[in-house]
Amino acid sequence: MKALKIIAALLACVVVLTLAYAATRPDAFRVERNLLIQAAPERIFPLVNDFHQWGQWSPYEKLDPAMQRSFGGADSGKGATYAWEGNDKAGKGRMEIVDSQPASRIAIDLQFIEPFAARNLAEFSFRPEAGGTRVSWSMQGPNPYIAKVMQVFMDFDHMVGRDFEAGLATLKQITEK
Repeated sequence: MKALKIIAALLACVVVLTLAYAATRPDAFRVERNLLIQAAPERIFPLVNDFHQWGQWSPYEKLDPAMQRSFGGADSGKGATYAWEGNDKAGKGRMEIVDSQPASRIAIDLQFIEPFAARNLAEFSFRPEAGGTRVSWSMQGPNPYIAKVMQVFMDFDHMVGRDFEAGLATLKQITEK
């Protein structure tokens, strides 16, 4: 019986320490990846600025082959919207391009509805460099306490960053042909 009390006390300490550590994590997050693509910004930009083109390169489009998609607003650029509803991996959400600077920058209001609610800002930037265009893909937003607790056990930057890297690599492959 004494051994059970010691185990319970140790477990309680681990839980309290985990929760306390999570409370020290930042109140906001940012994930960013970039890649040099040997193509002009004008060649890459339209693939991101038009949600109809995301099926060619976005790793999130492959999460559910049966995903329901709907497009609205402008055909591309500021005001274009895209909503999806899919399996447990794809979830449900909506995006809207809120800023579009030709061949330079795109800002997207990204709303996740399921499996968890979140609202973040995704941004793409296209910066000419010697040998091509430096394309950056980032996402930033608030980091609520429950997310901080989850991040004690999983590396959010690695998980999302891996997807960004895959998408950028596909953009590179498509535009460097």
